[in-house]
Amino acid sequence: MNPDASLHQSWWLATLGHVLHWARLGEREGGTGEVLDHNGNLHTYDSEDTARALLMDAGFVEFDGMDEEDALERGFSLDEIAPPRADSDEELVAQMTVNLGRRA
Repeated sequence: MNPDASLHQSWWLATLGHVLHWARLGEREGGTGEVLDHNGNLHTYDSEDTARALLMDAGFVEFDGMDEEDALERGFSLDEIAPPRADSDEELVAQMTVNLGRRA
């Protein structure tokens, strides 16, 4: 997804053991939602709300809504983790799976 084509973007994460997976949710014009997952797949939904619900059903939480206690329960500190940044989706996908090891 071209970041300029989104009205709003948010980052979501899920942890499985010591692995953190990122997902990027974007609201598009017309109210549709798109999720870029850690495997590089782009999923399109009829609304941002539908995309949010499916992310939550898959065990993802919105990064901006987390506090330090939430992060520590998932095995990391907010001081150590930030959403990936890159110039392209291909570069982002390479950063969207993080081995946490024993950080927190």
